[in-house]
Amino acid sequence: MAAVTITVLRFFGKALVKLGYMLENLSILHYSLKGSENMLGADNQQERLKTVGWIVGFVDGEGCFSVTIQKATTATGWQGFPEFVVTQGEKSLQALLDLKEFFECGKVFINRRYDNHREHLYRFCVRSIADLRDKVIPFFQENQLRTAKREDFLKFVRVLELIGERKHLNSDGIMEIARITETMNRKKPSKFLESSETTRQAPVMSQVKI
Repeated sequence: MAAVTITVLRFFGKALVKLGYMLENLSILHYSLKGSENMLGADNQQERLKTVGWIVGFVDGEGCFSVTIQKATTATGWQGFPEFVVTQGEKSLQALLDLKEFFECGKVFINRRYDNHREHLYRFCVRSIADLRDKVIPFFQENQLRTAKREDFLKFVRVLELIGERKHLNSDGIMEIARITETMNRKKPSKFLESSETTRQAPVMSQVKI
């Protein structure tokens, strides 16, 4: 039988999984279709499980799924911006670079600090709707978070669904997104819902809904 060559494949939704990716001693072997897992050794599968567990635990402790609503040149004058973020100090920058390489998307930004803190903060951010939908969300749907952050993730997924349905482009849709974001993370009141513009628009939105 001819030797089987496993090539590097890019992440494609749930169909692809990471194999043999150790973050501590970063050694990326390849991506592979799930159907090819049986052709690989148990050691590679074990490494994949360790990597997945590391990422889930890391994001459970240091990650954040958030949605901000900002003024924009849309029909409603507002737009929702979903974002997946993991923050670390400068000494742990490599961990963020490992995440970026694992998901094959996002960027790492520096948040320079000049107060009494000894190191700058770095943020791994994924803001692309396509990357969130096709890479980040499928991973955490398959590998579930174990803390209360899972509830935020499920709400985050709902917001992405609304955006995918283009409901964020009308008043009722952006209001629904704002109400969801109020219940996420630290549960801060939505500045959008409290804004004077929203208050003035409320009667109009009620008429549209009827």
